[in-house]
Amino acid sequence: MKLGVVGLPNVGKSTLFNAITNAGAQAANYPFCTIEPNTGIVAVPDERLNRLSALYAPKKTTPAVVEFVDIAGLVKGASKGEGLGNKFLSHIREVDAIVHVVRCFEDGNIIHVDGSVDPKRDIETVNLELIFADMDTVARRGEKAAKMIKTGEKKYAFEVEVADKLTKHLESSKPARTCLLTPEERDLVESWFLLTQKPVLYAANIAENDVGKSDADNPYVATMEQIAREEKAEALVISAQIEQEIAAMPEDEKQEFLEALGIGQSGLDRLVKSSYRLLGLISFLTAGEDECRAWTIKQGTKAPQAAGKIHTDFERGFIRAEIVPFDVLMHHGSIAACRERGLVRSEGKEYVMQDGDVTLFRFNV
Repeated sequence: MKLGVVGLPNVGKSTLFNAITNAGAQAANYPFCTIEPNTGIVAVPDERLNRLSALYAPKKTTPAVVEFVDIAGLVKGASKGEGLGNKFLSHIREVDAIVHVVRCFEDGNIIHVDGSVDPKRDIETVNLELIFADMDTVARRGEKAAKMIKTGEKKYAFEVEVADKLTKHLESSKPARTCLLTPEERDLVESWFLLTQKPVLYAANIAENDVGKSDADNPYVATMEQIAREEKAEALVISAQIEQEIAAMPEDEKQEFLEALGIGQSGLDRLVKSSYRLLGLISFLTAGEDECRAWTIKQGTKAPQAAGKIHTDFERGFIRAEIVPFDVLMHHGSIAACRERGLVRSEGKEYVMQDGDVTLFRFNV
């Protein structure tokens, strides 16, 4: 899972990125990996994996990972080359989903690029630049298809029709993901890799002294959450400043600090959970003396394709999957105890994997 962190300059985007990548690496004992200065890979927090490791005492514990990309602040005119322009847009094209950080705090010491705090305007500024870029893409697709209509192939007329429908939607300042499309239209549009087709998680960055308060007490947050609801996007309230403080704390002090604030979970935990929901992802687990590991798959993935995440040979030679739900395994204490009670299920090629399945794949190549 690759998440692009975007927003206007001075909204707390890089502070949040730095805090989350450091916190994630330390909390899961996973080595922080810098691919380039603005990219960080962090472990997905998963208490189930920790409990499995305590049970099996494996040589190695491997969490699922998320890649965060800190994309440079967007400015008006990016779609026409202003600021980092095309580089900014190309970075967004490469991610699975967008974490759009929105400033929801007042601070006279931090200058807002537009002179005042206004979440609605800020969201529109970013969205419009992405919409403008998508309008260019859709126009090119439509023009190309129009030239090919003379070949007589029906698919080109269909492409022109979809391009016209999407252009009207984008011209009304609405992102592509909110356009009502048939399954066939959606399949076509997905092949165009539009920026505003990507799922979005809006993150309201609030002041440190607003943490723990009701969202209704902050009109900026209320505005952002209303926009998220209208777009059917995920929304999250977070304090980049607090996350930075949490990242610097010893592990044994973090939970106590979070509970004192009345938030219970770190921003990283909540961000990853929201991102999983947004992208329709789940995790299955493998366990043994050599390694306990979490694997990320799409909801609806069948057992052979899940096996293929481990190794292509597992999918090619798939025989069956032996499965125990995580909670059942924890209740009885071991796979052997579950086998004795007939609780280890043998599932075939049509089995749809469930979140938390502890799995052993049988295969023959």
